[in-house]
Amino acid sequence: MIPTVVIAGRPNVGKSTLFNKLAGRRHALVSDTPGVTRDRKDATAQLRGKTVRLVDTAGLEEAAPETLFGRMRASSEAAVSEADLVLFVVDGRAGITPADEHFAAWLRRQNRPVLLVVNKAEGRAGANAALEAFSLGLGTPIGVSAEHGDGLADLMGEIADRVPDNSDAEPAGERPLKLAIIGRPNAGKSTLLNRLLGEERMITGPEPGLTRDAVAVRFTDADGTEIELVDTAGLRRRARIEQPLEKMSVSASIEALKMAEVVVLAVDALDGIHDQDLQLARLVEREGRACVIALNKWDAVPDRNAARRAVSDRLQTSLAQMPGIPVVTLSALTGQGVDKLLPAIRKAHAVWNTRIATGALNRWFEDALERHQLPLVDGRRLKLRYITQPKARPPTFIVFGTRAEQTPEDYQRYLVNSLRDTFGLPGTPIRLQFRGTRNPYADE
Repeated sequence: MIPTVVIAGRPNVGKSTLFNKLAGRRHALVSDTPGVTRDRKDATAQLRGKTVRLVDTAGLEEAAPETLFGRMRASSEAAVSEADLVLFVVDGRAGITPADEHFAAWLRRQNRPVLLVVNKAEGRAGANAALEAFSLGLGTPIGVSAEHGDGLADLMGEIADRVPDNSDAEPAGERPLKLAIIGRPNAGKSTLLNRLLGEERMITGPEPGLTRDAVAVRFTDADGTEIELVDTAGLRRRARIEQPLEKMSVSASIEALKMAEVVVLAVDALDGIHDQDLQLARLVEREGRACVIALNKWDAVPDRNAARRAVSDRLQTSLAQMPGIPVVTLSALTGQGVDKLLPAIRKAHAVWNTRIATGALNRWFEDALERHQLPLVDGRRLKLRYITQPKARPPTFIVFGTRAEQTPEDYQRYLVNSLRDTFGLPGTPIRLQFRGTRNPYADE
């Protein structure tokens, strides 16, 4: 097993900046706004030859359990309970606060190895703050500046010395299926992720927009498939996005979508398919990703037959470029129907990976050209000669022929729809490109 290193501390002491520096790239959102991190965020890092799992956590704050800050603290405490090493971070500029003393005392009771880190410890003031941190009773503090990189080499060495050796760990298996959950705010994305994992991994509640960053979690489903699942911040219409922090959240969500193989579009079944949901589905199609629509909160829908018809009609008229897109009705809150989601995801992934033998592909192509004669363009009939599939993920085809690039859009749609029907490619994006054969004497 890879040892787990959890970064904890009160809000705005620089935990996410330190997390990004140790991980070697920007994984977590960083802002001057206190409390940006709400959910635990993981990353794998190499520190002095040892592989560790880094976990960034929300700031530790005193709050009632039912409040948002109380739920954030519970998530951080759960991460600490699983840690092989806790980095307790304090702010060298602010000095040791009563909150630091309170949580240091709490950490001493958790029976977990703790390494005290004094961040923002630049210059003489930082050195004095590091000395002051001895009073917390957590051993010798290490002064660093995560923002400027000062002291990080010593910190990495100290972490590598304290975590268990994992050199005998089994090598990683096949690459996991990359899955992202996207949707509008309050569609139930985080609740769905928690239901799939079987644990309260993400902060949930009635407040819209709780998730701010794209948070990845790995798990193995009942079928033995390893999945890297990413929960994302809710995506609103661009005109409504004003705050810099929300802009960063949206950027992280779109980046997660681009890195995914299959995207689950979570839709509030009580609202039906909204215009913004369709915009997100079109974005998935443009990025060439497989898509499954999860109609969440299905248990609360009063007339389910009418809701099914409305969703089907809306998709047929407004998402014609992805006919046959799988739709799964479920309730992330109660678990009803969630067992149908992962099989639908695996099937969509298989379709997205489809490769068709060249012989079968060209037999279909000849039949398709016979069924519908090629059109005239500028008074001359097009000549399409053959088709190849250079790649999958998504299925991509190239048609060659004389003036093939002039093929009208309606004939291109006919070929795409015929490909879907003949080879069983529902819902997945299909890329069909046309390349003409140039006459070498045309310019003579």
